[in-house]
Amino acid sequence: MDDGKHKIIPKDYYKVLEVEYDATDDNIRFNYRKLALKWHPDKHKGDIAVTAKFQEINEAYTVLSDPDKRLEYDLNGNYEIDKYTLGEYLSRFKGMILTCNGLGISHTSIRSQPLMELKDLKEK
Repeated sequence: MDDGKHKIIPKDYYKVLEVEYDATDDNIRFNYRKLALKWHPDKHKGDIAVTAKFQEINEAYTVLSDPDKRLEYDLNGNYEIDKYTLGEYLSRFKGMILTCNGLGISHTSIRSQPLMELKDLKEK
């Protein structure tokens, strides 16, 4: 994304909160509190960079702490694949990778359907 003056880089909210992509609500809440205390502007005498980091942490928590917003983010969020290590990529997308439904494929593929029908005929 580019607004003409500055390049806007999408944020990976999981990285902002320093949690795994399958983090529980409790883990997200714990890391948010830890980071909010660490980066609170009052502790850093109003440093502009610290205030920006604090706002980023709050933004990430606002999204990841709300189940509907988190689902929307997970489906449509940051997908700059080249920015992920292999482990991060697999962790981030394992829900889609491990479930056929996540890939839009039914649990019985076209190839296995004739075998399922044959099995049903033998059982009768």
